[in-house]
Amino acid sequence: MSEKANFKYKDFLIENVLKLKSDKSEEEVVAKLNLLQRKKINKPVITVSINSSSIILGAQKLKTYIEEYLVDRNIDAEIIPVGSLGLSSLEPVISVQLPGKTRLFYKKVLPENVISILDGSFNNFIQEENILGQLKNDIQDTWEQVPFLDELAYFQNQQRLILKNCGFINPESIEEYIASGGYKSFYKVISKNTPEEVCDIIENSMLRGRGGEGYLTGKKWKIAYETPGDQKYLICNAGESDPGAFMERLLIESDPHKVVEGIAISAYAIGAQKAYIYIESEYKLAIERVKNAITQAREFGLLGHDILESGYNLEIIIKKGAGAYVCGEETALISSLEGKRGRPHSKPPYPATKGLYNQPTVVNNVETLVNVPIIIEKGIEWYKSVGTKDSKGTKVFSISGKVEYNGLVEIEMGTKLRDVIFRVAGGMKNGKRFKAVHIGGPSGGSLTERHLDTLIDYESIMLTGVSLGSSGMVVLDEDNCIIDMVKYFMNFMQKESCGICIPCREGTRRMYEILDNISKRPKDENGHTTLQRFKGVMQLESLAEVLKDTSMCGLGKKASNPVLSTLKWFREEYEEHIFERNCEAGVCQELRTFEIDVDACTGCTLCAKKCPTGAIFGTAKNAHFIVQDKCIGCGICFDTCKFSAIISK
Repeated sequence: MSEKANFKYKDFLIENVLKLKSDKSEEEVVAKLNLLQRKKINKPVITVSINSSSIILGAQKLKTYIEEYLVDRNIDAEIIPVGSLGLSSLEPVISVQLPGKTRLFYKKVLPENVISILDGSFNNFIQEENILGQLKNDIQDTWEQVPFLDELAYFQNQQRLILKNCGFINPESIEEYIASGGYKSFYKVISKNTPEEVCDIIENSMLRGRGGEGYLTGKKWKIAYETPGDQKYLICNAGESDPGAFMERLLIESDPHKVVEGIAISAYAIGAQKAYIYIESEYKLAIERVKNAITQAREFGLLGHDILESGYNLEIIIKKGAGAYVCGEETALISSLEGKRGRPHSKPPYPATKGLYNQPTVVNNVETLVNVPIIIEKGIEWYKSVGTKDSKGTKVFSISGKVEYNGLVEIEMGTKLRDVIFRVAGGMKNGKRFKAVHIGGPSGGSLTERHLDTLIDYESIMLTGVSLGSSGMVVLDEDNCIIDMVKYFMNFMQKESCGICIPCREGTRRMYEILDNISKRPKDENGHTTLQRFKGVMQLESLAEVLKDTSMCGLGKKASNPVLSTLKWFREEYEEHIFERNCEAGVCQELRTFEIDVDACTGCTLCAKKCPTGAIFGTAKNAHFIVQDKCIGCGICFDTCKFSAIISK
């Protein structure tokens, strides 16, 4: 940053954030910064992680409970909401910091154990059952025998650039964000750089769009910048409706000002004076926090008219989407913003030349935009030193499924898939065997154990036939059925298809029907039903290829990816369902059969009473039997029997 820009930012910091007069000493400035950064505090501070994951587990009630605790004990302490550390499976998370001591983080805090946790913390005693770790700080006293957060495998194996503030600062406070270095990059570009220079910086950094195909962000920006137009627009695509993907939602909830700063820099670079955030209407907390961030930024003179006397104007507008999956495609999103039906359009022209209201428009997702302030702050060469030759920087994943730690992880591009699953996410739950990892949501694909040493970057992942897509990563174990998973995704895709083009509309429906047929027993073993079943199975792969080749938009072209990738790597499981009519994982209910061992059955009648279809017959104290034509394979009888008389086949 230039001396001029540094000077301006320091003046802004002192006058607007620290609220100090210009005649205050350097020591007083540092003291106020330390207070905002919680390096030196004058009374206890308790933070409560308030985000979508923790709210489900009662975090808001927990916050109220802590407030009552402090009143009852007459303790003068501050309670601050924070975002998510990324460890969704360990929520609710709280931290306790005493003056002069490091900040302690506790996991899985519930009303029944919060009193013992707080009583212990205020009396220098650690509740070991709930302790997560302490935050390293050179100017504070540490707690003995408590690990530092950055020493835990979950954090140690990540490189948190985007998630740096998440779970540590108050997402509702612009002061805390600025005190931690926020908006410095925005200051730099409007004080020092022309829009064209910012486009050059992003292009030279090799930042690739994090929304799917990895197109060079700077290149897209330059096209929009160089295209004449009456008005130019920037759209932040926060419409994350993929099952298994929650990265953008938690990021906005945890660090909304970073999103606003990324939008501001990006809009300045392409010459846009109006930007939109397109977000799902049900993301109430994310909307509330980003709306608050926009208001605060405007009050601080970082948005609006003549920002910081630079002559640049910017307005950010929140647009609530209806949750349509197809609006993840940029042309469908633009149609929705214009008040039309969200449907894709053929390209070219691309939105960068003819987008919203037929004007040059750039559409970037949240993760792409929050990379921008980091690149401006750290510099091109530093950013290019992170990652692989063609995939620079880090990648954030929302990881869920059968791993120890579900939540957000941020890893350097080039990290092995194995390291993410077994080191960062803690490996498989309950000692189960790893089976597959599905990457990229409904239009993504599945990889097997043989792919665990694949590097996570655009090229390496594409070589396996899968794309990074929406950054959702769902881990499966031996108890999961591949057919059941693919059937779920195809059902989702056929419901979410916009219906404009026939291959997508009819192809997804037909593929779902075929998958549904092979996951249940034919009603007529020797008749027309069986013939139809086998004809459908034979068509499945060719149908998937047709859908891939002939659909109009990218979503339709990728809709068959779950089928194609699993047919490639799990063909034996398809054959098991088709020929043996068996689901080894025991998930496909209508392929399961149950019989009663007459020697073990005591005639207690409990199974007959619980059977939802009345398929079990017999008299009290005599062996019962199951009528297979009436049995739906639900397994209630198996779970109910106390004498192990029900046999599953």
